[in-house]
Amino acid sequence: MFERRYLVLEDGTYYEGYKLGSDDLSVGEIVFNTAMTGYQETISDPSYTGQIITFTYPLIGNYGINRDDFETLTPTLNGVVVKEASTHPSNFRKQKTLHEVLVQYNVPGISGVDTRSITRKIREHGVLKAGFTDNKEEIEQLAAKLKTVELPRDEVTTVSTKTPYVSTGSDLSVVLLDFGKKQNIVRELNLRGCNVTVMPYDTTAEQILALSPDGVMLSNGPGDPDEVKVALDMINGILGKIPFFGICLGHQLFALSQGATSFKMKFGHRGANHPVKDLRTGKVDITSQNHGYAIDKDSLADTDLKITHIALNDGTVEGLRHKKLPAFSVQYHPEARPGPSDSNYLFDEFLTMMKDFKEKEHTINA
Repeated sequence: MFERRYLVLEDGTYYEGYKLGSDDLSVGEIVFNTAMTGYQETISDPSYTGQIITFTYPLIGNYGINRDDFETLTPTLNGVVVKEASTHPSNFRKQKTLHEVLVQYNVPGISGVDTRSITRKIREHGVLKAGFTDNKEEIEQLAAKLKTVELPRDEVTTVSTKTPYVSTGSDLSVVLLDFGKKQNIVRELNLRGCNVTVMPYDTTAEQILALSPDGVMLSNGPGDPDEVKVALDMINGILGKIPFFGICLGHQLFALSQGATSFKMKFGHRGANHPVKDLRTGKVDITSQNHGYAIDKDSLADTDLKITHIALNDGTVEGLRHKKLPAFSVQYHPEARPGPSDSNYLFDEFLTMMKDFKEKEHTINA
């Protein structure tokens, strides 16, 4: 007999289902993800720190979980909500079930609920605070608590590396600022021969310049970009001196550093099926996304930034490029974990930018 568990939203709505994952219950901001595959990469993405993920695809866990596909060593999400959790996954690479991994990392979850209803509620009302209880009599008490509870706002400080480390390549040298990076960013750079030095989110421009890298990347990460203003001076300190590429939160911080502003979206973009148009070519890529904040298009008018990509679903800003300096950014995830891989070419653009800049500097100094 499966044990009961309840998902409670701050508006008093609750859903009755079955225990999944840890007995250590938690609260968080509930969001939904529309990807059909890639649940392992999703639950291990640091950008979901403190959040409860509702998977819209009805069956999660059917191919199990393995050690190699994690995006971070320790998942930092606060919960998982699914319609059905597979208890007997089938895949030659599987090592554990979804339930076993959630227990291992103290992540609570619930199965057997109407995820369509939850998704429609979030789409209609926006993201909500939510929590779990195993006691039906505690539902009203938990709903009242959710109305007043303050969720953490220092997510980046909890997921960024504390000390620098190197992932060895053979050619160009890249500094990756870790705001909650996905490991596949490092993999993609290594595959292209880049020697990657991963550094903490609060690294200064002086510390970066002292390493004489060929390029700098700002990673994805959780939370509100306005809470990470420590990075803005660093960005301005390296622009024009080193080629620059920002992804997701890194994209937002790039825009803020140039005078733009951000806003919180109603329910964000989370999934592996978001169409984005490249305004330079007219090409449309299907992209992997995970963000709850976006850059205000109108705030870019008086900056040196040009919009290069837009989301076709809602017209929000998805890519920027500096008009004068070798720097660009995208709101989505070109590292493609979970897929698709339409946007991998952006890493090649970054490599070309670094090589061109290096050759130009060599010519000037010759």
